[in-house]
Amino acid sequence: MTGIHGRRGPFTDGDTVQLTDPKGRMHTITLREGGSFHSHKGKVDHDDLIGEPDGSVVTSNTGTAYVALRPLLIDYTLSMKRGATIVYPKDAAQVMVEADIFPGARVVEAGAGSGAMSNWLLRAVGEQGMVHSYERREDFAKIARKNVENFYGGPHPAWKLTVGDLVEELDETEVDRVFLDMLAPWECLDAVAEALIPGGLVCCYVATTTQLSRVVEELRGDDRFYEPRSWETMLRTWHVEGLAVRPDHRMIGHTGFLVVARRLADGVAAPERRRRPAKGAYGKDYEAAKAAADAGAKAAKPAAVTATESDTEAEAVKAPEVESPEGGE
Repeated sequence: MTGIHGRRGPFTDGDTVQLTDPKGRMHTITLREGGSFHSHKGKVDHDDLIGEPDGSVVTSNTGTAYVALRPLLIDYTLSMKRGATIVYPKDAAQVMVEADIFPGARVVEAGAGSGAMSNWLLRAVGEQGMVHSYERREDFAKIARKNVENFYGGPHPAWKLTVGDLVEELDETEVDRVFLDMLAPWECLDAVAEALIPGGLVCCYVATTTQLSRVVEELRGDDRFYEPRSWETMLRTWHVEGLAVRPDHRMIGHTGFLVVARRLADGVAAPERRRRPAKGAYGKDYEAAKAAADAGAKAAKPAAVTATESDTEAEAVKAPEVESPEGGE
C-alpha cells in the first residue's frame, strides 16, 4: 500500500488531489464526477481534472490557474485533521534514519495522537512489517484511524491500533523498535525493555528540556540500555531569486527533542562510559531537582491517565515563534 490510493496514471474519481494557486496556497480536494471546488478565486470543475495526468494545470472560471498534483505524505501530514500536535516532517525524517526503521520491522508506537507518525512508520515497514500503535484517548484514536485509512485508502494490513495505556496493554515481544511520544516516557522503560529484542532501539520524542533531562538520565541509569543520544533538528529554507540568495526570514525552530538508546543483551554490563560532566552537574542542586520532580510526578500520577498522549504531547509548551511550513494548517 503506497498511500493516497493510486500513485501513477491519470486522475480518477475518488482521487485525492492538491491544488496550488500562483501564491503557493494549497487546497486538498477529493475528486468526484460532477463535483466542483469553490474558492474566492472562482470555481474548478472536478470533471476538468478527471482523466488528466498528474501534474496538470487547471483554470478556474475566473482565470486563476492551479497546479494539480497528488499530495506527498509530507503535504498530507501538514494538512490533515488534527486532534493532537503532529510529529513534524523534519523530526519524522530523523526518526526514520536515526531509529533505522526498515522494511519488515516490528514497531511499537505510543501515543498515536493524530496518526502522523503512524503513517510514516507504516510507509517504512511496508506490508510485511508491523506497527502497533497505542493511544490513551479514544477521541485521538478515532482521528488517527481516520487519517491513516484516508491516506492508505482503507485499513492498513500492517497496522494495529489499541486504545489504552502502553504499560498496561503491551503484550508484544521480539519488537525491533519502540517510538514513545508522550509526557513521561521514562515510566514505560520496564515494559519497553521487556518487549525489545537485544540490539533493538527505543526512540523518545519530548518537547521540553526537563523531559529531555529526565528521560536521558533514566535511560543512562538503566543497565538494560546502552548510552542514550539526544538532539534536536531545526529547518531553515532559503530564498533564491537571481542574485538575491539569502536565508528565509522564517524558519521551523524547536518542535521537539529526540532521544535514542539501544537495548543490551540480558545479563551483560556495558563498560562505564567515559565522559567529563561539568563540575557540580550531579551535585546537591541536581539531587534536589530530581527529588522534586519525582515527588511532582507521583502526586500527578492519577491525572496522567487522562493526559494527552499525543504526537508531541506539548502544544501548550511549544515555542510560539515556531512556524508551520507553507501548505500546513
